[in-house]
Amino acid sequence: MTKQPAASRRHLLGAAAGGLAAAAVWPASRALAQASDGVVRIGVLDDMSGTFADQQGMGDVVSARMAIEDFGGKVLGTPVELVFGDLQNRPDIGTQIARRWYDQERVDAIFGLGNSAVALAVQQMTREKGRLNVTVAAGTTDLTGKACSPLGVAWTYDNYALARATVNAMMGENRRRWFFITSDYAFGHSLEQNATDILRKLGGEVTGTVRAPLGETDYSSYILRAAQSGAQVVGLAVAGNDLINVVKQMGEFGLMKRGIQPAAMLCLLTNVKAIGLQTAQGLIFTEAYYWDQTDPTRAFAQRFQRLHGRPPTMFQASMWGAVTHYLKAVQAAGTDAAEPVRAKMAEMPINDFMTRDGRIREDGRVIRDMYLMRAKRPEDSRGEWDLLEVVQTIPGEQAYRPLAEGECALVRKG
Repeated sequence: MTKQPAASRRHLLGAAAGGLAAAAVWPASRALAQASDGVVRIGVLDDMSGTFADQQGMGDVVSARMAIEDFGGKVLGTPVELVFGDLQNRPDIGTQIARRWYDQERVDAIFGLGNSAVALAVQQMTREKGRLNVTVAAGTTDLTGKACSPLGVAWTYDNYALARATVNAMMGENRRRWFFITSDYAFGHSLEQNATDILRKLGGEVTGTVRAPLGETDYSSYILRAAQSGAQVVGLAVAGNDLINVVKQMGEFGLMKRGIQPAAMLCLLTNVKAIGLQTAQGLIFTEAYYWDQTDPTRAFAQRFQRLHGRPPTMFQASMWGAVTHYLKAVQAAGTDAAEPVRAKMAEMPINDFMTRDGRIREDGRVIRDMYLMRAKRPEDSRGEWDLLEVVQTIPGEQAYRPLAEGECALVRKG
């Protein structure tokens, strides 16, 4: 990543049970400050060092910084600061960092929150403290369901949208019997539950399920149980390095050669690269973005790659849109106060290189198109990152859980 000149940035260093934080300021002058404390301060709180670091991590920070710089470094005549922290996939660490940011460092909005358990905890804290949170990378549908917040936004995707398209695709191939390997925390549970509900509505069958701890490295016993269950599909409600490990090990056990199809509930570009097309080819999953879709997606990916060394994942790409939309809302509201900014975010359509006519629904869910993806065969790949093909576009109004089914208290009845 290109290092910024020392004169153009300031570091805020602090530890919260091992959490990392740093900040940059664009630019230094506050003479025209109109925000509440003379600065608009944004926090990116993600997995910077663990199983999800490649798909979130410093790539999210790079994208947020790009958005701030593209906006001109100021909003309402005041500088925009960026701080970032490592949640370490632990709710206690994530909430400690968030609390310090809100109480001591006066962060106005937290973005990222790439772990469902952390995202739920921080969203509740955000609501209590009257600040904003924009969840870019966590997928639990509780964020817009029973735990919804008037100050929370679920930006990129959710587990219902991921499960729906993938399950429908497999059912369309008459693969009706599923076995689930699930990460044993809020994200994995939500993925499995959403996929199971959709599967059963379509007449499918769950032959079994196993729960694996986050960070598991040996999936052999889980894979053997799946192979012996009579399943046609192994639903992988895991992510990051866990997904990489289980798909590689399924290949070693020869499940695909025996006609047992892996279906990833959440897979990203970097995961497919790490698995390799020889093993990943044919893997089906759902995403909100792929770098090689259109001229605008390619243009952003090229800019991002010059800074980060590779194209962005859907989280890293959508971080740019989330931060940009927030800054536009601050400008339109004439303040950085949470409630009017959140109201403006909901009023304004979302249009950027990866989202066309998106909107924030009453429950905080961003409605955007989703894409059913397939990993390419090695012989069809034209380059190092030419790994995926778009199989189907799922319109946003069809992709997400119906509003009435979410149990969000903010949703008007009738």
